[in-house]
Amino acid sequence: MTDTAPDNARLGAKPSLAETVNTFGRIGLLSFGGPAAQMALLHRVLVDEKRWLTEQQYLNALSFCMLLPGPEAMQLATYSGWLARGTLGGLIAGLLFVLPGAICILALSALYAAWGNVPFVEALFFGIKAAVIVIVVEALLRIARRALKARAHWIVAALSFVAIFVFSVPFPLLIAVAALYGYFSSASTPVPSARSATALIPFTTTLRTALLWLAIWILPLAAIALWFGTTHVLSGLALFFSKLAVVTFGGAYAVLAYMAQDVVQRYGWLEATEMLDGLGLAETTPGPLILVVEYVGFLAAWRHGGEPAWLMGTLGAVVALWATFAPCFLWIFAGAPYVDWIGNQPRLRSALEYVTAAVVGVILNLAVWFALHVFFRTVTPTSLGPARLWWPDVTTIDLRALAIAGVSAWLLLARHWPIHWVLGIAASLALVQRSLGL
Repeated sequence: MTDTAPDNARLGAKPSLAETVNTFGRIGLLSFGGPAAQMALLHRVLVDEKRWLTEQQYLNALSFCMLLPGPEAMQLATYSGWLARGTLGGLIAGLLFVLPGAICILALSALYAAWGNVPFVEALFFGIKAAVIVIVVEALLRIARRALKARAHWIVAALSFVAIFVFSVPFPLLIAVAALYGYFSSASTPVPSARSATALIPFTTTLRTALLWLAIWILPLAAIALWFGTTHVLSGLALFFSKLAVVTFGGAYAVLAYMAQDVVQRYGWLEATEMLDGLGLAETTPGPLILVVEYVGFLAAWRHGGEPAWLMGTLGAVVALWATFAPCFLWIFAGAPYVDWIGNQPRLRSALEYVTAAVVGVILNLAVWFALHVFFRTVTPTSLGPARLWWPDVTTIDLRALAIAGVSAWLLLARHWPIHWVLGIAASLALVQRSLGL
């Protein structure tokens, strides 16, 4: 594996291996709060404190990672590690960003599978579900403020919402159309760059790197399919999350928006409320929010994989993690030498802007879909020609969930409390409601 990271002399001496491990280990343990908080943490540690990246390098890397499918914060950490110490540094950064949260989610998924129906646990997750709605709305508002800069962006966001919520247009198609429109509607003259990708690395080296990581990603999953058979749930998880890794542009909430409805409606692996429980678990643990895929993989294999259930669940979690995060190393190690060049291509930047605008509509769809299933006990899909609408039974509205969501909205949106505190308060309110017999 060729170590192609550029010399970082202008930012100071190359960090030692021990310092690299300590720095990214600390980031991995402190990376609570979702993608925005994680990217802010990376900026504070790597740009302000360590000075391993310049401000422009950070912004170029952030734009590049937003162009990629998958979790942008994890990919930004991997790129930063690559820039500091090459391929080994990238592996250290990426793995340490994921592993602390992955261990937590595995343990919590096993506890949920074993004791999720205990009244005390049900009450806790009832409160968490209501708070998660507010967390998704807060993410929607934050991304919308950043993404919807022009009238055309608003139009794309609105059309994206209608297309996916009413007509069930596949998420990858929405992203492809938005990217193509943004690409061809932009000026084509690149901004002059101080260094070009071709000066950094030969294309043959990039090709070898891509093929190596493609094999690392695909071969273990193919072995799973051969061993268990193509109809086994583990093979289904491998295929589903591999597709997810390729088509989910726009960050963690875009991944969740695409995943949640397919997991519930198409495959029947989880119930809608269980999907919300998983999102709540991921919000309360360190690491990428998309670690919720591990929870999905565990529960799906726990229920449908055969005996022993705990082993099948663990294998399901590992398959989901591998299919989701192994491609991130492929994208970064193959594309990292080209980050500065990509940052100076206006058409690619425009494509990113319109992809992000489309993602706003997709996240709105996620928020509405979750809210209907939390605030109403009965929600019925109704088909009107090619359209499908979700109609709640207003007589089944859950005032307890509305009350907890209202408190959560005040704490998060008005008081700006940390997410883990809001989730704790919401869970506590649900326990109080239950103790009072409400």
